Amino acid sequence: MASVLSYESLVHAVAGAVGSMTAMTVFFPLDTARLRLQVDEKRKSKTTHMVLLEIIKEEGLLAPYRGWFPVISSLCCSNFVYFYTFNSLKAVWVKGQHSTTAKDLVVGFVAGVVNVLLTTPLWVVNTRLKLQGAKFRNEDIVPTNYNGIIDAFHQIIRDEGILALWNGTFPSLLLVFNPAIQFMFYEGLKRQLLKKRMKLSSVDVFIIGAIAKAIATTVTYPLQTVQSILRFGHHRLNPENRTLGSLRNILYLLHQRVRKISRNIQLPGQKLQIWRNL
Repeated sequence: MASVLSYESLVHAVAGAVGSMTAMTVFFPLDTARLRLQVDEKRKSKTTHMVLLEIIKEEGLLAPYRGWFPVISSLCCSNFVYFYTFNSLKAVWVKGQHSTTAKDLVVGFVAGVVNVLLTTPLWVVNTRLKLQGAKFRNEDIVPTNYNGIIDAFHQIIRDEGILALWNGTFPSLLLVFNPAIQFMFYEGLKRQLLKKRMKLSSVDVFIIGAIAKAIATTVTYPLQTVQSILRFGHHRLNPENRTLGSLRNILYLLHQRVRKISRNIQLPGQKLQIWRNL
């Protein structure tokens, strides 16, 4: 218990929360564009800069930063929970022994699951607040009217039931595998490079890390899109499909997103348009 409540675990948790908060603040407009593209699939503009220009023109200069506070609050809580759980579990399991990659992956997966189960309600609320007031092209999207974080929690529980706060949990749990996919490609690329040279430079490590992350993100992108749609939860559905978190809806949305992405992949020799959706 002492290792779980240790000062070191607290420091790691705070550092992870502050670091993620800083990074998100810097790149928040890009995240806004990403979310609009994922939720509003009928938007004609598909490139980041065009979406941002449309948002600024239609909704104002500060619109790309709409929902900053709830997102940052959720991010701080989420990363605090993850890093605290990760370092606490690692301290309990390893207990002074040499830590292995396999152990780190297992601990990371468990920490990710705990994080998803505890913080999904925060992400559901901040997704809706971030998209509130947006000019959607998709007529199937029902507009929201929340007066802050507390009111959003109240309205969701009142109108949709408390379980609606965990919309998107299933794809979120699957996305916990994202770091494992990234690590697998990272190690594979590293082994290939080490066949040709004795030692990897910091530039080599950065490049293969970036490539591995890009591959992992691309592989799991349809799930990320489904996660965003389920969290938003304001697409009009048929009466029999009202349960947004149902497996039927998840599979339907996933099928639709994969079809959309595959249509953007042109014949061999032509440009791949998939990156316009990322």
